[in-house]
This record gives sequence, C-alpha cells and structure tokens, in this order.
Amino acid sequence: MSNSFLTSPIPKNEPVKSYGPKSTEKREIKAMLKKLKKEKRDIPMFIGGKRVTTNKKVAIHPPHEIKHTLGHYNRGTKKHVNDAIKSALSAKDAWAAMPWQDRAAIFLRAADLLCGPYRARMNAATMLGQSKNIFQAEIDAVCEMADFFRYNVKYMTDMYAMQPESVDGIWNTLEYRPLEGFIFALTPFNFTSIAANLCAAPAMLGNVIVWKPSESQIYSAEVIMDLFEEAGLPPGVINLVYVDGPTAGDVIFNHKEFAGLHFTGSSGVFNHLWKTIGNNLPKYKSYPRVVGETGGKDFIIAHPSANPVEVAVACIRGSFEFQGQKCSASSRAYIPKSMWSAVKKKMTADLKSIKTGTVEDFTNYVNAVIDEKAYDKITSYIKAAKKDKGAKVILGGKFSKTNGYFIEPTVILASDPKYTTMCTELFGPVLTIHVYEDKDWSKTLKLVDETSPYALTGAVFSDDRAALLEANYALRNAAGNFYIND
Repeated sequence: MSNSFLTSPIPKNEPVKSYGPKSTEKREIKAMLKKLKKEKRDIPMFIGGKRVTTNKKVAIHPPHEIKHTLGHYNRGTKKHVNDAIKSALSAKDAWAAMPWQDRAAIFLRAADLLCGPYRARMNAATMLGQSKNIFQAEIDAVCEMADFFRYNVKYMTDMYAMQPESVDGIWNTLEYRPLEGFIFALTPFNFTSIAANLCAAPAMLGNVIVWKPSESQIYSAEVIMDLFEEAGLPPGVINLVYVDGPTAGDVIFNHKEFAGLHFTGSSGVFNHLWKTIGNNLPKYKSYPRVVGETGGKDFIIAHPSANPVEVAVACIRGSFEFQGQKCSASSRAYIPKSMWSAVKKKMTADLKSIKTGTVEDFTNYVNAVIDEKAYDKITSYIKAAKKDKGAKVILGGKFSKTNGYFIEPTVILASDPKYTTMCTELFGPVLTIHVYEDKDWSKTLKLVDETSPYALTGAVFSDDRAALLEANYALRNAAGNFYIND
C-alpha cells in the first residue's frame, strides 16, 4: 500500500426512506420505538474507551411525553473533563500517525453501519429524545449524518491531494497536520447529524476530541458513540462528557493544550466563547482555531408577481417543520398587499390539516419543542403578541405543557415591521408576517436586509426576472443560503 495513491469512493447522498404503510422500515422503526420506550437506559460518559458512570443520575424524558422516563444519564464533574482531555492527548500520536486512508475507512464503515443495522436505533433515539417525527429524524440522524461521513472523506482526499508543484532536483510537499492539542466539540440539540459531524470532521483529519453535547441530545449521543466504536474508532479519539457549560469551560479554556473549538449554537454563547478564548490566548500552546455556526432570523419575501400558493407552502414548511427549531427555519415573512388574501387563505386551510402530537403517531406533522425553558420563552412572545397593539395572532396561538411541550404552529401579523418577533430569534413554531404595499418592493428589500444582524438563510419568490436580480443584489449580505422560488 505504500507504493499506491488511493482515491476515495465517489460519495452519493443516502436515499431517504418513505416509511410508508406496510414498509419494512416502518415496521422496524415502530418495533424499535416500542423497545426503547420499555428500556430504562443508564447512559454513561465515554472517556478513553471506557463507559463511565457517576452517583449523579439525571432523568431523560421525551419532550412530547414528559411523564415518561427513557432512562438517566450520568452527570460528570471537572475531574471527568480533565480525564477526557488526558485520554484524548494519550490517543493523539497514534491516531495522527495512522494513514489517512485508514482513518477514512473507519468513518466510511460508520456510514455503512448507520444506514444498515443502526438505522432504526439512531432514528428512534432521535425521535424520542428530541421529539422529531420520522421524516425529520430520517433526513437528519441517518441520511445527513451518513452524507457528512462519506462526503467529508472525499473532501479530505481532495485536500490531501492538493500539493505544490515540484521543480528539477526538488520535491515540494505540503503536509496537512492535525492541531497541536485537542479540539472541543460543543454541539446542539436540534440535529443529531451535526452533533456527530462536529466530532467526526476534525477527528477524520487526525485530531482528538472532547465532546460536550446538549443535555437534550444525550439520548442519541450514546448511539453515536456506540456507532463509532463498532466502526473501529480507537479509544480516546472522541471522548464524550456530560457536564454543564461553565464546568467544561473552566477546564477546557484554561488548558494549554486547547487547540480548537467546533461549535453550533446561539450567537450569544458563541460570542462569549470567542471572547473567553481571546482573553486566554497567552495560556495556549498555539492559536486555537475557532469554527462556529450560530443563529438565524431567516426570511421569506414575496414579490407581487409570485405564486401565492407557493409562497404559502414555503411559509408553512419553512417555519413549522421540526417545530421551527432549525437555524434555517423561516421566522419572518414579507408579503405584498395584493397577494396577502390568497396567501392567508392557503395557510389557513393547510394549518387546519396539520396534526400536533407524539412522534409515535406518524400522522403528526408537529411534535413538541425541546424543553420547558424553550416552551416558556416561545409562549411568552405569543402571549405578548396577543396583547400588543403592533401585532395580532391570526393563526394558532394555543399551547399546553400538561403532557408535553406542545405549541401550535402560530402566525403573527405585525403592522410594525420592526416588531420584536420580526427581529428576535425565537427558535420555535412561530412565523411573523408583515404585509407591505406593492409599490414598496425596493424599500422592503432594504428593510429585510437591515432588520436583523443574522444572515443565515433567506428566500425570495418572484416570477419577474428583474425583481429577482434586484433582490439578489440587495440581499447579497442578508443570507448565506439564498433560495429563489424555493
């Protein structure tokens, strides 16, 4: 093998299964949901290849069925964070020295295991622990995670192949080395795939990881570690600890071997972490790499020429899938006055057909928000909108936490384009709409761009090419992912 140059397999997107009536995959996921609900798992931390338990047990409840207990996780301490760092650093040299194709093979095997024997368990854990319906779990916890593993191997191969030209008598080579120390992966609750990828991507390149997941994602995090272990990941390469943020931060951000942060979460938390790292620069062996993705106050804007049915469907699907708990979810929309009646009519009809409830009933489109803190925050804005003069709740607006953290898909009509829910990220099933005068298209584009500091995703709907070109330029800094008629 030392005399060969290897290329990675050509990656393909993992097909999304339908889970239709009488399908094999539906039968398997139903059985797995039933099995997991009967179990009471004692979920350990994973440090240096060992499963670590403590005397501090914290119950895990499905957000949609808060009176049911799925099991407990073992809360750690600063000692466990230090142990995780030591284990990572002990594994570092051997892992970095492993040929890249062998590291790649581990994650390609993880993808195959995920799409095969782990599929039902990963989906079921995500459904129960994070209250995702089967479609949302399938596209995330299996398909996107497998795509991350497979495509990242291809990207790694391409990167390693990028070499400088050599000249007569001289060999020029570029070595892509892992960072000098360990990487801290701080991951969110809303995507199981992102949690796995924030660990796997740097590990694939020879880095070692200390991973702190969101407390609300621990149930599926255990499955990820089992998957990595079965795929052949050596002990200590990825270490999983369950501690609160300050406990992790006090140890990690004061450790001289801290080499990088891989983060997805709120902008406020990321700002705090970046500032902390900056203040601690003299403590570190090298300059840490800081990589993060944060919030979004994502928009939809419709031109008077747009198809109102398409706009209404985009508002519903973009805002209410997974209860709006995606950083890519639309949460503010700008609709021209001439179109508003048709858009409202279609949205009203469609929302009447949407069911809310537990994930075990596959006809439920909307499930529960992630926890009580999120529930209380989101509902406080709905309550305020019912009283404020500048806004009106026109669809939905009901909520209850008797059995689970359920909030109806809610549409707020804001006469004030700077009303708080037009500007503030709620991370829930709430869409705020501002109706603008048709003649104010250009003015409204500027309003969209200037309303929020976030610039993650946005969409424009129009059948007028000139209007699309105008929007494309006016909103060039308003969204990283910019959709046209989609």
